[in-house]
Amino acid sequence: MAGYGSDIDYAAWLAANGHPASPGTPTAAVLRQRGSSYIDSFYGARFSGFPTTGIDQERAWPRAGASAYGTSVGSTVIPRAVVLASYLAALQESVSPGSLSVTVTASQQVKREKVGPIEVEYQSASGDVVMSATPMLSAVEGLLAGFLTQEIPAIFAV
Repeated sequence: MAGYGSDIDYAAWLAANGHPASPGTPTAAVLRQRGSSYIDSFYGARFSGFPTTGIDQERAWPRAGASAYGTSVGSTVIPRAVVLASYLAALQESVSPGSLSVTVTASQQVKREKVGPIEVEYQSASGDVVMSATPMLSAVEGLLAGFLTQEIPAIFAV
């Protein structure tokens, strides 16, 4: 698999944004792959349009029928915002390895914890446990907002 962008472009993006490559981290290709996998798995189903080569397409982009901000996106285009979002996710993974891969079960969530005289009650997550545990990177959200479909609440009448 190949991540969005290129190793050269990722290195240039890191330098331009003042993020030196950290020694001991995985290669740029591995980080780009992890960042791209995060983008595809967390946002892929919410991107407008559909993969150009169907369900077996390696990445979520390119897409047919996609649009952003009222403008159609060509079926061979991988938007720069998607590439930059994958770079941001790759940077997160390099700074905090494993942070993009969440494993959680509902039974492991703690609601109340008491240690000695200190007692803390946590707000319980509502909805999907995995979604509530998955890191949401605000810069990624901002970059991808225009490419995501709007969820319309369903109304059922009986």
